Amino acid sequence: MPHVAGYLDRLRDQRGLSSHTTDAYRRDLAQFFDYCERSGVSSIQSVDRTHCRRFLAFLDTRGYSKRSLNRKASAVRSFLADAVRREIIEANPFDGITKPKLDRPLPHALSSRMVGHGIEAIDANDPTSIRDRALIETLYATGLRISELASLTVHDVEGDFVTVTGKGGKTRSVPMGRPAQKAVEAYLDGARGQLAGAAAGDSLWVGVRGGPLDARGIRRIVANRLSTFPHALRHSFATHLLEGGADLRTVQDLLGHTDLATTQIYTAVSRQHLRGTYDRSHPRA
Repeated sequence: MPHVAGYLDRLRDQRGLSSHTTDAYRRDLAQFFDYCERSGVSSIQSVDRTHCRRFLAFLDTRGYSKRSLNRKASAVRSFLADAVRREIIEANPFDGITKPKLDRPLPHALSSRMVGHGIEAIDANDPTSIRDRALIETLYATGLRISELASLTVHDVEGDFVTVTGKGGKTRSVPMGRPAQKAVEAYLDGARGQLAGAAAGDSLWVGVRGGPLDARGIRRIVANRLSTFPHALRHSFATHLLEGGADLRTVQDLLGHTDLATTQIYTAVSRQHLRGTYDRSHPRA
């Protein structure tokens, strides 16, 4: 279908989306237009609301999850909205079509005691252990995505703040607590230099072979040290902040969420914590 290639180029060049994301858009749009063509639609101008509804129904009969349906619907809706702005079509046929309601599972958050015990159990007497402790302290102190953590350079850490480049190339500053600062200072003071080879460049985290530590290596470290996933520490970071009285908007900014609704899932986790505390503590709970 024409216009798709130009739209994907604009997504990549103007919004800074990764090749992985644009490929997902390409697959979703190809699936939609393949369905339309098999339904007798010969041009984008011929797509109407009925085709959009039947496309979602078709996907549902094929066993796609609600999350996948929403993603595909969003990809098509965004493309058609772009076509409206460029006056290729007069109206977006996807407007007004209700998205499937997601049954969003609550994120699993570790207790602060569990995180603390896991960190303290790292005997930081050798370069890799010093690195591992600094990495986990940073992950829990900042709530970074694993891709953001892996892309940090030595220049991104300045005192008690980390400069992060997140989704869409957006930059934000995230504070670190004193334990994380001390752990990173210890790592930079000697351990990193012992690990780094010529390929390390200015990457903050260095693997045992001397090159930059990638997301897979970070997952392995967190699994070995805490028996969990890096994203669990991001969940824990957000949940513990809210339990400690942080407001939702601040947590949104720290996490780098563009939509407040994405952050609001953590309020349910905090309510569970409050309910448990109430039940254990109140004499007539």
